Amino acid sequence: MASSPAGQARLTVNVQDLLDAGLHFGHQTKRWNPKMKRYIFGARNGIYIVDLEKTLECMRTALQFIYETVARGRQVLLVGTKRPAQDPIKTLAERVKMPYVTTRWLGGTLTNNQTIRKSVARMRMLLKMEADGSINDLPKKEISKIRHELEKMKYNLTGIADMEKLPGAVFIMDVGCESNAVNEANRLKIPVVAVVDTNCDPDPIDYPIPGNDDSIRAIQLSLDVVGQVIEQAQAEYSRIAAEEHRKRAAADAKAKAEDEERKAKQAAARKAKADAAKEAVKATKEKEVGEKKPVKKAAKAEVKAEEKPAEAKAVEEQPAAPQG
Repeated sequence: MASSPAGQARLTVNVQDLLDAGLHFGHQTKRWNPKMKRYIFGARNGIYIVDLEKTLECMRTALQFIYETVARGRQVLLVGTKRPAQDPIKTLAERVKMPYVTTRWLGGTLTNNQTIRKSVARMRMLLKMEADGSINDLPKKEISKIRHELEKMKYNLTGIADMEKLPGAVFIMDVGCESNAVNEANRLKIPVVAVVDTNCDPDPIDYPIPGNDDSIRAIQLSLDVVGQVIEQAQAEYSRIAAEEHRKRAAADAKAKAEDEERKAKQAAARKAKADAAKEAVKATKEKEVGEKKPVKKAAKAEVKAEEKPAEAKAVEEQPAAPQG
């Protein structure tokens, strides 16, 4: 709908903020992925320390991508099923009206989205039955079975119920726990943004943000900046949409005015043509009337001329009156 978004994501944190949140703490040196070496500053007390300058740089790139995605009107699926991430992700997703997964990643959430949509449709139908009371018309055993099914559906599907089509991006907290989500997104070429700890493989991630994905404070800070950028992009999208709506309205009004003017000109032309035809008919009739008058006068003259000799002859033929 909207054209290419203009503007930049405003990053409101610095290295000190990342340090205060503990984003620099990685995993133990014996539990690491060598592919993360380029993001590691060093080791302290058997724990790897993440280079926060690189984290900030990667965060800026990732947030800009999220900004551009949302500013185009696309959704970002927020994923975090481990306990420290569940509530913060759900709270953020509900605030910015984005789809989320915080309980269990259902196989096929992305790759078999049509089946997921059918399950969501059934969940909504059951919710409607419960709301209008029609569920109470069923046998008790059937009601119990349906309510059990509904609770399970609500648990697994509530977060993605409004995800009518595939998202423009997936944001993941802890790619180690969410490997299925990463695989499905990669298979469909949906860009993945993720906080990647020192024990994870950053290669499948399009926009890795190296940092601590276990600490509640670190998780909260990462989600805070993502939420701020999403809200900035939504405001930009609304602005662009409003501007395009205004332009379309102006174009529609102009087209309507031009159409009305064209119709008025056509009507005026038809009226002028009709008036001209009437005038031509009137002129023709007047001409015909004018031509008929001399003919009538000539005919009358001929009749009179013929009548005079007849009168004279009748006079001559009358017998002479007797003389006394």
